[in-house]
Amino acid sequence: MSKRYAAIWFKHLLTDQRIVRRPELKDKAFVIAAVQRGRMVITAASVTAQKRGVKTGMVLADARAIAPALEVIDHKPDLEKKLLLVIAEWCIRYSPIVALDLPDGLILDITGCVHLWGGEPAYLKDINQRLAVQGYQVRSTIADTVGCAWANSRYGRIKAIIEPDGSKEALSVMPPQALRLDDSILERLEKLGFYQIGHFMDMPRTVLRRRFGQQLLIRLDQALGFAAEQIEPVRPVEPYQERLPCLEPIRTAKGIEIALQNLLEALCKRLVKEGLGIRKAVFKAYRMDGSPQQIEIGTHSASSNISHLFKLFQLKIVRLRPDLGFELFILEAPVVEQISQDAMMLWNISGSNDQAEIAELLDRLISRGGPDIVNRYLPAQHYWPERSIKLAGSLVEKPEFGWPVAHPRPISLLHVPQLIDVTAPVPDYPPMLFRYQGQVHNVIRADGPERIEQEWWIQQGLHRDYYIIEDQNGARYWIFRLGHYGAHEHPKWFIHGFFS
Repeated sequence: MSKRYAAIWFKHLLTDQRIVRRPELKDKAFVIAAVQRGRMVITAASVTAQKRGVKTGMVLADARAIAPALEVIDHKPDLEKKLLLVIAEWCIRYSPIVALDLPDGLILDITGCVHLWGGEPAYLKDINQRLAVQGYQVRSTIADTVGCAWANSRYGRIKAIIEPDGSKEALSVMPPQALRLDDSILERLEKLGFYQIGHFMDMPRTVLRRRFGQQLLIRLDQALGFAAEQIEPVRPVEPYQERLPCLEPIRTAKGIEIALQNLLEALCKRLVKEGLGIRKAVFKAYRMDGSPQQIEIGTHSASSNISHLFKLFQLKIVRLRPDLGFELFILEAPVVEQISQDAMMLWNISGSNDQAEIAELLDRLISRGGPDIVNRYLPAQHYWPERSIKLAGSLVEKPEFGWPVAHPRPISLLHVPQLIDVTAPVPDYPPMLFRYQGQVHNVIRADGPERIEQEWWIQQGLHRDYYIIEDQNGARYWIFRLGHYGAHEHPKWFIHGFFS
């Protein structure tokens, strides 16, 4: 598929924006001016002011001599860039690749996008009409190259859409300024009588390089498509992304769900072909007023199960506020992973497995309660209880060795042991009672002690003597004494875990 680009030129960007904010300025002569080398210089002039002879770049004092009633507005630094960034974000509905063309334009890579609007004429018409409604006068064009689209938007007078392979013919009748050349090169071209690009387009390259430098050849090659020209999008494009523009605004939850279902089917179809699954997905909805809204999901393991992913999104669709309606939906998968054979079995991609229900349940719990609500742990090769487990990276990760079975361990282990008050015989007897969180527990059964020494190669400290005890209500606890009883020592007791 050949590349196609659209250039949008805002002929009166700054003054249009002022009129949008202050409608009373529409038919008035006003300018925007900034201090340059100690003088007030006009950076933008309204259409009414231009009709009276006021031009951009003119000294303000000279402009006032022509139009005494001229209203002057101070120029804000980087205002053009800020305005174009906002409009570029809005233009993402037309293409995922939108780049700034400072100081007064945008470049869109529209390859593969226009069919959603019914062709290039309808595509340009929609852009022009919507920007006109917002108060901006624009000239939009389409061509094979960035350079040709840019040139046609500023200097083209025949047609807005340059057909494929028609760049040379279109450029030939345009002035050299259409190639975005430095002023010094333009002056030399004018002195030699080259008033159109066609006058020198077919001259020997060695002659052009010797007389005008390499820049002329580079710009000419870029405009004709012989050299690539990169554009930098305002937002990085996710490699796994699907878009769905809407002919009519979508306001209902059912309509949003249908759009999401279609996008999931298209995206998961691509991922399955590449053996990939989604770990994180973002569903973006662009409203008629230009403001985007989004919801996102994460999965415990890579998944391309459309039904499961849809259910995760469905829990969050109620957060979207359509107001006047959504006109564009985008589904992105910023985090994907290779799906192993075990995972393919797990998600019923290539077989049937009851564990899929477990994985789906985990993802639903995470979607409702957050990523930290569900964790899976594996044994770690340490004796010290706090270091004897590690967090599993996925649902299918297998332990390097089995869980220790020589001594029982509690089903619930506190992250940090909590201090308790005990009454205990000495030196090595379990407590007769203990107080925990303000409640007294009488001990009726006890087993122990199990001594666990510090791992000296990691840290220094006292040993622990652990006991499994049962209180009068049948609840079982894992408590320990830190260190020995001695003549001048009274060791502390801690609770560390709970048995089922």
